[in-house]
Amino acid sequence: MPTKNFLSSETKETLQQALKEHEHPDIRQRALIFLLLNNGNTQAQTAELIGCSLRKVAYGRIHGDPDNLDSFKDDTNFM
Repeated sequence: MPTKNFLSSETKETLQQALKEHEHPDIRQRALIFLLLNNGNTQAQTAELIGCSLRKVAYGRIHGDPDNLDSFKDDTNFM
């Protein structure tokens, strides 16, 4: 069972703002991944909802820090 509401309200607001306004589409997508996971979606459900690979969601979940948007920047290993 996925963990629900693991993000602080401040982090959630920052991710929502990034989703709306960030110029880089990968960062918007990674913010959306964390927001969907925070809502209780599984990694597989999240991948299906946004149309990306499960690997991308899992990698982003492990290597991305929702409190640090710089951690969402391009990584050549991010598929």
